[in-house]
Amino acid sequence: MKPWFRIAALLLAVTVTAACGAGGRPEGEEKGSTVGVTDTTIKIGAHFPLTGVAAPGYSEIPSGHQAYYDYVNANGGINGRKIEFVVKDDGYNPTNTSQVTNELVLKEEIFAMVGGLGTPTHSAVVDFLNNSKVPDLFVSSGSLRWGDAPKKAPFTFGWQPDYEIEGKIIGDWVRKNLPNAKVGLFLQDDDFGRDGEKGARRYLDKQIVEVAKYSPGNTDVAPQIAKLQAAGVDLVLGFNVPSYTALSQLASLKIGFKPKWFYSNVGSDPALVGSLLARFSEGKVSNGASLIDGVMTTEYLPGVDKPEDPWTKLWQKVWDAHGKDGGLTNYRIYGMAQAYTFVQALQAAGKDLTREGVVKAIEQSGKGFAGPGLAPFRYTGDNHLGISGMAVVELKGAVGNDLTPVLVTDIGDGPIQVDESAAGDVPPANGIPVTPGK
Repeated sequence: MKPWFRIAALLLAVTVTAACGAGGRPEGEEKGSTVGVTDTTIKIGAHFPLTGVAAPGYSEIPSGHQAYYDYVNANGGINGRKIEFVVKDDGYNPTNTSQVTNELVLKEEIFAMVGGLGTPTHSAVVDFLNNSKVPDLFVSSGSLRWGDAPKKAPFTFGWQPDYEIEGKIIGDWVRKNLPNAKVGLFLQDDDFGRDGEKGARRYLDKQIVEVAKYSPGNTDVAPQIAKLQAAGVDLVLGFNVPSYTALSQLASLKIGFKPKWFYSNVGSDPALVGSLLARFSEGKVSNGASLIDGVMTTEYLPGVDKPEDPWTKLWQKVWDAHGKDGGLTNYRIYGMAQAYTFVQALQAAGKDLTREGVVKAIEQSGKGFAGPGLAPFRYTGDNHLGISGMAVVELKGAVGNDLTPVLVTDIGDGPIQVDESAAGDVPPANGIPVTPGK
């Protein structure tokens, strides 16, 4: 965390302590905090980039959340309570994230933060949320910070596969299938890139010949791409957000750099990247999606390219009934899938809902949560990391074609193994999850 982010977090912590009164604890916290919960409602919040450079794609995630919460509310809610979802725009700027999180916790008095997006942005508020004992659930980022050390952040949980295990699975596949490739890394210069590189190097350390990093917000990546070309790279592994997939493709096109590409899941949505390529090229690239045809990536959720999947059918039903503008997208599916997990957490926590109780429920029951993820969750008291694996795919005509079965692993020396335990998960007939043991 940058020094000024620490300062912001400390200021927020001081503010919330003052707001709690002389004792420094909200009323009722001795029995478990019920802030944000009434007999009829549960108020939750999140920060997302609704505007700015990261808004394309990411701004659609909260609309997926909202659609699913509206669906659940229309079917009676959870234990008689309706879910209220308050979204604040942080523009993918950590300073703004601190400000809007302050508003969500102190003014809106949310029960929990659910799905707050971004590695650099959420890093600015994770300490404040934990010091304030606000459940910080299912962060929209694969940083290890959200779950590898629960004692440091006991109220925070990841959701998607973390970037280290994704790097491991990618690295292992490249080592086995492209053992002579000269590998270059194209990395976002934060935990996203560092964790991905850490995982990939477990299998590819001897094959990696160059590393090029970009800072979020700096849209000129020509120097980084030229650096990879000069090193003789013929396979680029990118751990980057979608805008930088488009920028890296355009920069490569301009200098005639034609390696194989393998982007992490975060940066590989065909529809979004295609539209960004068309926009950034000012119309010079009319069919942007064609530029990433043949790109390799990973998948951990069935998306819009699998319309016959039972989960995709559910999300389409939900979106048709409760969605607002636009059609169903992979980002809206991501939001619905997160919301589905949150509903299971509320069910597991029971009718007497408290902040502490929902955290305990995820630790005790979360490993058995069902859902659209291709691999199981890892939630326990000692591990707050999310989905445990994914499949490697190749994009052809905007469809992900499987190159591997579902592969699961854990951080560190955990082995990579085939796992089919989640293959039979289908949504209940009414689309509302049933928590194990309930």
